Amino acid sequence: MKHIIFDFDGTLADSTAVFASAWNTLAQKYKFKGIELKEIDTLKKLSISERSKLFDFPMYKLPMILPQFYKLYRQSLNDVHLFEGMKELLIEIDKRGYKILIISSNSKENILEFLKMNGIHCVADVLCSNRIFGKDKVMKKFLKEANVDSSNVVYIGDEQRDIVACKKAGIPIIWVEWGYDAKEVVQNDEPEYSVSTPQEILEII
Repeated sequence: MKHIIFDFDGTLADSTAVFASAWNTLAQKYKFKGIELKEIDTLKKLSISERSKLFDFPMYKLPMILPQFYKLYRQSLNDVHLFEGMKELLIEIDKRGYKILIISSNSKENILEFLKMNGIHCVADVLCSNRIFGKDKVMKKFLKEANVDSSNVVYIGDEQRDIVACKKAGIPIIWVEWGYDAKEVVQNDEPEYSVSTPQEILEII
């Protein structure tokens, strides 16, 4: 194992409140259903397509919404927080000589600013997909350009779409249970590893 790749939102960063706030601002503007924080645990048990139906939000509108969404997100970066133990995990992985990357569908600008604000200097690169279902293409491009075999990489993520992307790219995944998708959503996709604490990630690596 040489490269450890992290997802950002829901894996490294707890951005639930900021996501909900940004979504609700756009929901008011475009007349789809907003989110109440008390609904979050229920939403985690739904797939993305089920959530889109619940919020009366057609998925084809995502490319129009996402740039505005991440601009609103940037304005609330102070309200995004690292999950407990994740900074220490990153530092320890770096100490052990692994190369750390982030592959996310958030914006690179948001992630770099967040890392700077939190004093994290051990992330070698941040690669972003401009489509929420495009991570596999970013993964494959990284493997090719870095001339890295997929057996020397592990991805750490929290969503069903992360698992699907990893399977397409041939990269094993460590699924974390503290993110945006509940176990009910991902169990049929059979992630190679499942963890409930950052320490378990270190043990697997």
